[in-house]
Amino acid sequence: MSTIEREVPTERLEKELRKKKEELDALRQELARWKAEHRDAPTRDTTFTSVSDREVEPLYTPIDREDAPGYLEGQGLPGRYPFTRGPYGTMYRTRLWTMRQFAGFATARETNERYHYLLRNGQTGLSVAFDFPTLMGYDSDHPRSLGEVGVCGVAISSLADMETLFDGIPLDQVSVSMTINGPAIILFCFYVAAAEKQGVSPEQLRGTVQNDILKEYQAQHAWVFPPEPALRAIVDMFDWCSQHAPLYNPISISGYHIREAGATAGQELAFTLRNGFEYVERGIERGLDVDSFAPRLSFFFDIHNDFFEEVAKLRAARRIWARHMKETYGAKNPASWRLRTHCQTAGVTLTAQQPENNIVRVAYQAMAAVLGGTQSLHTNSMDETLALPTEKSVRVALRTQQVLAHETGVPNTIDPLAGSYYVESLTDELEAEAEELFREIDEVGGVVPGIEAGWFQKEIAHSALRQQEEMESGERVIVGVNDFTDGSEEVAIDTLRIDPEVEERQREEMARLREERDSEAVERTLSALTEAARSDENLVPRILDCARAYCTLYEIRHAMEKEFGSYKEPVFF
Repeated sequence: MSTIEREVPTERLEKELRKKKEELDALRQELARWKAEHRDAPTRDTTFTSVSDREVEPLYTPIDREDAPGYLEGQGLPGRYPFTRGPYGTMYRTRLWTMRQFAGFATARETNERYHYLLRNGQTGLSVAFDFPTLMGYDSDHPRSLGEVGVCGVAISSLADMETLFDGIPLDQVSVSMTINGPAIILFCFYVAAAEKQGVSPEQLRGTVQNDILKEYQAQHAWVFPPEPALRAIVDMFDWCSQHAPLYNPISISGYHIREAGATAGQELAFTLRNGFEYVERGIERGLDVDSFAPRLSFFFDIHNDFFEEVAKLRAARRIWARHMKETYGAKNPASWRLRTHCQTAGVTLTAQQPENNIVRVAYQAMAAVLGGTQSLHTNSMDETLALPTEKSVRVALRTQQVLAHETGVPNTIDPLAGSYYVESLTDELEAEAEELFREIDEVGGVVPGIEAGWFQKEIAHSALRQQEEMESGERVIVGVNDFTDGSEEVAIDTLRIDPEVEERQREEMARLREERDSEAVERTLSALTEAARSDENLVPRILDCARAYCTLYEIRHAMEKEFGSYKEPVFF
């Protein structure tokens, strides 16, 4: 090849770069004239900021992305690194997202009836909501459970309850998500043992247990053990599931509760991903090959009211996760780079005033989740700010997803908002904000030191205060609450009421269980668990033995607590 021939591509590239520069210069001039033309135009009496207080420009153009990486590096193709445009190559053209409605109330038997109702109405996955005693690791007959049994979710105190919860539901066919954190390893073992009773092996199980303790310390506060032993239990589950339950997600790293506590979209994005990296680092420190567990890590994001910000957040999350998993943690399997997420519409945006408006809010939020590329979705019911949802409101919430899936055409093409100057610019902006927050977290010593110092809690509290002040001042309009009120705010709608006798029935079931089980097996397995907690033995097999012996939730918690202790949050001012 001659010298002239070799120089031609270089000359062509230089010519293209000159042309691009000339086009951008011309655009800058036109944009300056456009701004001058509209400088004195009146604007609506509002602040043009996102829910997260992000300034929104009146117009976005290629100038806002002139320093962005090239297409393949920055956006790429769906199913390919860096996964900005989706974790799978064909997305919803091959398979719609899983419609996974969150449900749980009263006893296991009553919730089991609700699950069968949901499955008959087209739901494709189950998601378990536990009552507060269960979330905290207490049995239904514990003194601290008084008045709370079955109120905000289903009461599960032993394997017997878990068997009843999934009676007639084939666990080798239905994907199940469980929202539990402090005692997650115990509820997971109840679930595995219940599947065994059906003849379903752990290798066949599909689903997720939330099991994200870091965000509990940061935002939701449903913990049991101190951070270090809690993290040990999580890594034990990574290890055990990688060997015995390869289709099951042993953690759902959750930004949902961080956002519900008042965080901004950028904080939710950064804190969630940094928590995820902490779990990865703990697995690697244990000696696990990152590719042995990272492909089964999943995520859970809140979908708030600011439509474009939420779409961009999910796109940025995939890109950040892929880059760090590949470049920082050395993962070689593309499945380890692929961020998969469940989303739920924002409970914190639901209002008791004019509750029918919540149906509209949820519909827009659901569309943002789908346009952002979620893998599964829960749509909130309109009455959830008042009580646990009724069957009717749950059906409307599920139908919202089904209309979106089958009538709007939204799932027909992948990432249809890609290329929007605004969406791409916002994706870049959220990514940059997350990286800056990563640096701040490193400066306070990392995730656990940041929790112990109250750094995360204070950052979230400051954001929550700003949003509350904006709402109370009327700076940010909440329809039917601080504007567009017409005297019809207090609408009488049917709500689900939990029978006070639920607690008594649950106590009677537990008394019967304690009488009928093998007391010797209970004592033996609990003692073995405490001994395992004193060593570096994996806890999952020991807890499974306890579950099979029908030890109760609190008995298992207490056996571990003897060694691990309990956690009390420091007081921050």
